[in-house]
Amino acid sequence: MVNHDLTNFYTYLQSQQTARDYLYECYRSLEGVDAQIKSFENCNKLIYYLDHGIRFYENGKQMEILMQPLIFFYGMVHLLKAALLTVRPDYPESTAILAHGVSSRKRKKKGYTFWDDEVKIQHNGLFPYFSEHLFSIHKPPFEKIKMSQLLPLIPEMAPMLHFHHMENMVKIAEMGAMRLQFPVLLLDNFHLTANAFIKRIKPYLPSISRTETKAGFMIIDLTAPFEPANDSPFFTDTENRANYFPVQRENFLPISEIMVHYLLLYNLSMLCRYESEWWGDLLAVKPDKDYPFIKHFLTITAEKVPRAIGKFLFEMNE
Repeated sequence: MVNHDLTNFYTYLQSQQTARDYLYECYRSLEGVDAQIKSFENCNKLIYYLDHGIRFYENGKQMEILMQPLIFFYGMVHLLKAALLTVRPDYPESTAILAHGVSSRKRKKKGYTFWDDEVKIQHNGLFPYFSEHLFSIHKPPFEKIKMSQLLPLIPEMAPMLHFHHMENMVKIAEMGAMRLQFPVLLLDNFHLTANAFIKRIKPYLPSISRTETKAGFMIIDLTAPFEPANDSPFFTDTENRANYFPVQRENFLPISEIMVHYLLLYNLSMLCRYESEWWGDLLAVKPDKDYPFIKHFLTITAEKVPRAIGKFLFEMNE
């Protein structure tokens, strides 16, 4: 879905009638839901969630980096709520799910860096709620995770990481390809044989027609075009239309990239709000590697999250 189509789609949903018709189509296949009534009740909610979310992003992109984490985080929260409304007509069912669903260390140690910081997943709140109901991930594959594990999961971070002599992702195919190519060198990082490696990734692929090892690559031919699921360890560079796979075993995490952006933005928004001295020093003095990575991430997330959630909304009614 190209950007101008996405903009048109968001605009299309900005009336009571079009929002109501859209929600009716979402709800009519849900068991035990009166699609006519619920679409009428929720159409204004959908309009405002989308409108506020897009406005946060549009205004955030015009602001200096000082406030961007906070603005982008709440823009993302509004768009996620809009997406949830399409599958959970009674959202929010309780106040427990209104919390963020994740926490960060309250006191930063001496020598703190964002790269080495971590967040902890909570049992209740928006993060576990949208992970389950949007992406069918009932339990994230970690209880806490470092920023140094999350940042490399975003394919567009690869150039910045390459400058830092870090390889995070390897391109395995163009979007929609029916042949995947994995460097044989991955087997050493994953401590697996070729057969064991293929067996490990097989649940996340369409059916396989043929495999072979040739010229330093494991080649997997598929019976259908490959599009990574939201609960898979494959990630997509939507700008360059290519699919990527993590180079390191520790980054083999079957999660949606939306979840990655949420955790990174949450932690950055907390720093922006409550760690004024550290955040101010980061922006003014730029003492360590955190600054270029954070700046680059904010540029990526400002475009990628509205596009990804818009694609989700669009595909709900296809």
